[in-house]
Amino acid sequence: MSGLTEELAGLLDRERIRECVALLARGEDRRDAGLIRAAFWPEATVDYGLFQGDLDAYLDWVVPGSPAIPVTQHFLGQSVIKLLDGTALVETQVLSYHRIDTGEEERDAVIGGRYLDRAEKRDGGWRIARRTMLYDWQQDFGLSADWSKGVMGAPFSGDHYTGRAVGDHSTAFFGGRT
Repeated sequence: MSGLTEELAGLLDRERIRECVALLARGEDRRDAGLIRAAFWPEATVDYGLFQGDLDAYLDWVVPGSPAIPVTQHFLGQSVIKLLDGTALVETQVLSYHRIDTGEEERDAVIGGRYLDRAEKRDGGWRIARRTMLYDWQQDFGLSADWSKGVMGAPFSGDHYTGRAVGDHSTAFFGGRT
């Protein structure tokens, strides 16, 4: 393989890994077991500190998710990707927003951290074989805003503008596929 071809192959591999990580975050935000499963190899393991186990146990834990956390949103930052022979070590910065229903009120919290993923390439496709979450900080922002009223005093013209863990309008936007 020529130097340019190897370099282009590396760029494509890195982009496919980034897409895998992004689709996993999308699946977690929407509690979509299919999207989550597609990001991992079947024998994958995950360690979030709060949960540690295999993929099936993780899916049982994260889908449909806790009713006490009705909305999440993961913002992914830069990824450092070290390509090895058929594997990759990947660190991705993440900010995760969580709306937490305490039973008496809803609160907004954000966690800053990093995903450490060991990705493997098999039959031309990249998936995660092992994920570990590292937590760098957390902030409780207090009472949640009531989005049903609109934004900055202006009401929404429809009910599809606010995000939902299940039934998100963007799913219809993509035709039910991502």
